[in-house]
Amino acid sequence: MFTSIFGSIETGIIYAIMALGVYLSFRILDFPDLTVDGSFVTGSAIAAVLIIGGTDPFVATITALIAGFIAGCMTGLLHTFGKINNLLSGILMMIALYSINLRIMGRSNIPLLNEETVFTKISGISESWGINIIFNDILISVGLGDSLPETWGILLFMLVVTFVIKFLNDWFFQTEVGLAIRATGDNKKMIRSFSANTNLLTIVGLGLSNALVAFSGALIAQHGGFADVSMGIGMIIIGLASVIIGETLFGTKSIARTTIAVIGGAIIYRIVVSLALRIDFLDPGDMKLITAVIVIFALTTPKVIERYKEKKRKARKRVEKLQREGGRYASIKSDL
Repeated sequence: MFTSIFGSIETGIIYAIMALGVYLSFRILDFPDLTVDGSFVTGSAIAAVLIIGGTDPFVATITALIAGFIAGCMTGLLHTFGKINNLLSGILMMIALYSINLRIMGRSNIPLLNEETVFTKISGISESWGINIIFNDILISVGLGDSLPETWGILLFMLVVTFVIKFLNDWFFQTEVGLAIRATGDNKKMIRSFSANTNLLTIVGLGLSNALVAFSGALIAQHGGFADVSMGIGMIIIGLASVIIGETLFGTKSIARTTIAVIGGAIIYRIVVSLALRIDFLDPGDMKLITAVIVIFALTTPKVIERYKEKKRKARKRVEKLQREGGRYASIKSDL
């Protein structure tokens, strides 16, 4: 169980970067961007092809990020200059990216098991620095010596990378450009009245969103040991599930709190899926069904809770009204 949860946290922290990208497009820009399903694969495809070709994995991963930015900008151009509906522009780009990704890869699947990746390098550093021994000794001391992870380096590295991205996001959305992007998502007409170029802001926002998605895709490909042309199917749902779960559990009072909520939501989502798949009558083929159930639960639970609270508020007000009327009646009766 511990090994399963550890693996879920490790994977969840990588998917959290993708969830941050989905949060940027869906919540900040209010743009239902389905490009995500394609740009995720674009990131994994470019990283895999470059790594196979002998490129340093860190350089390959950064290149994937840049490719994701370009894909997002193309969606923005279709919407702003092509005057295509936002949902349709994302769908068109997603379809186009399927063929582009096949062109990049040359085949439907590229294995990376025998290649040097970001994570093999990090695992080697973790081993040489003795980090694994330190943390495994702690597990042994608390009685978890039977389920020791192979390496702690990947989890620690991804925690650092993800939180650096989180803090950069928090900082960026406090800058003039970041505030303008937030205002574009809230009210385009209002921000246009201040002479802001909403078309450019939308393009930049979508570019940044898909850059994070592609970056996550590149890391997932290296973590899983392969890149596949179909691995992006349903990514938008996973991202939305992470955002919704995080917002429901942790709240959205500020950008900083919301971004940490999105990261927490991605981790919790992976843990829930991992635990659900341990149920006897479920198998890996049911993952999409599990995802749908989790999203439905995350969407409906806050509304049910709000209705329950509203019902209690109304009941309390009725009681207070009856008490006031009863007190007034008793006062009139005493006067008589």
